[in-house]
Amino acid sequence: MSEPLQLTAGGHALNPGPAMTLDAIPPLRGPRDRMEAPAAAYLHVPFCFHKCHYCDFYSIVDAQDRREPFTDRMVRELQAAAPWFSRPLQAIFVGGGTPTLLTPSQWSRLLAAMTEHLPGFPGCECTVEANPETVSTQLMEVLVAGGVNRVSIGAQSFDRRHLATLERHHDPEAVGRAVSMVREAGVRRVSLDLIFGVPGQTLGDWQQDLERALDLGPAHLSCYGLTYEPGTPLTRRRDVGRIEAIDPDIEASMYEWTIHRLAEAGFEHYEISNWARPGEACRHNLAYWQAASWWAFGPSGVGQLRDAAGLGGWRWRNVPRLGEWLASDPWPPVKDVERIEPAVARGEAFMLGLRLVAGMDRGWVETLLAGDPEPGGRRETIQGQIADGQLEWAGDRLRLTEGGRMVADSVIGALL
Repeated sequence: MSEPLQLTAGGHALNPGPAMTLDAIPPLRGPRDRMEAPAAAYLHVPFCFHKCHYCDFYSIVDAQDRREPFTDRMVRELQAAAPWFSRPLQAIFVGGGTPTLLTPSQWSRLLAAMTEHLPGFPGCECTVEANPETVSTQLMEVLVAGGVNRVSIGAQSFDRRHLATLERHHDPEAVGRAVSMVREAGVRRVSLDLIFGVPGQTLGDWQQDLERALDLGPAHLSCYGLTYEPGTPLTRRRDVGRIEAIDPDIEASMYEWTIHRLAEAGFEHYEISNWARPGEACRHNLAYWQAASWWAFGPSGVGQLRDAAGLGGWRWRNVPRLGEWLASDPWPPVKDVERIEPAVARGEAFMLGLRLVAGMDRGWVETLLAGDPEPGGRRETIQGQIADGQLEWAGDRLRLTEGGRMVADSVIGALL
């Protein structure tokens, strides 16, 4: 089973140092018409009441005293960036951390600022991530009144043993209660996140997890094979022998069964790890996989602006330190600022586009290959992968075969 690849670290990187803020990076200093306006926005809320052992996203176990300053600071950052949003957004995603740890009053202020400064909101897809035990009727009323129309609930598993391995502290029954509250508030588009390949998990365990998720009637399911991220407690436990990763063949069986069971249940498999009822694909994630421009707010958020003229652009990451982010106002301090050169952008276009089950349009593929700095390089690689049964042409679209999706990292990695 394959997990999401990271964006390449190619192009010309800058080393901004601690004093550089977002408004100082090159694309923001020039005329705005040289860059593609953002199609999506991501807001990062870093607060958690507990750090899960598999997670490598920036989050902090924090007392409530910094949530109010965080909200104030985020409102000012939204205001500062507003001039860059020259077209209605197709999607907004609020992730974390646990965004639902913010209070209803803090959410009211944040949603009001989003309404004022992000064109297309409310109205566009707006997703909020939620931990099952942080969902409340009062919070959901505020979110829905403010324009949130999609909620992604981190279930991960319905088995207490596997939740304990992952250091997830919620009651499995809380997932169903959260789904009910979300629906009662008027949100139809409910997504559940699940993880398979947990140490000690059997194929039967995973089948029970997925069946329990289906019983809740979600519009969308994200099913991820467990990834051992560097530096996480889970990885350290594996490295010292306290837990053992499951057999890759068992994990592959879990993925294969997921593909066929969700097809049987009427879900469309639209990306390697994502399934949706017809018309319910996550538009925010599609913006990522289609290499659109998006803006990131909050500590550790990663943003990208594409050149208006074609391939290439700029990418940056806001500094993943809450104190430093709070102290820099209204623009965030940034790190890992990178000019995405066309050669890098071509590789990333294959990496992202082939994650979509529908694949890539032939005309777009030919455009990418025509600009390949090594004639015959990627083209010959693709031809070889087609001969090996890992890629295929389905009409006018190049896509991974079902077997190719099982080894997607190696197939796509060869095209970087």
